[in-house]
Amino acid sequence: MFKTLSVRTTSRTEFVDLTSQVQKVVQQSRISEGLCHIFVPHTTAGVTINENADPSVKADILMVLNKLISDKEAYRHLEGNSPAHIKASLMGPHLTVLVSRGRLVLGTWQGIFFCEFDGPRMRSAHIKIVAD
Repeated sequence: MFKTLSVRTTSRTEFVDLTSQVQKVVQQSRISEGLCHIFVPHTTAGVTINENADPSVKADILMVLNKLISDKEAYRHLEGNSPAHIKASLMGPHLTVLVSRGRLVLGTWQGIFFCEFDGPRMRSAHIKIVAD
């Protein structure tokens, strides 16, 4: 099964929790055992797995990324969004999550996050569910 999720971001940098939407795609696929691939087709956005219980974790990650990758450098890329490209490269454009008994196999506190670094924008995340 293949599905594209639309993701509306509202800030320059933010993490959007996609866990429940991805789980819904898994359930719709009716695949009990397999893999869930998540791919973000953007050069200034990424995807990651991290804690989704405490929102301060997302804020802390973004704070450190923004501190480490300053927007004050003499970047050569003329669009002015080089920091977003670098952050997206660090996060990566894809994830693979195991599916067992029709559910994503995630740790107790883990969630799947769309990582926006050049927003706000309308974005997409492609989901592919593959059976064992």
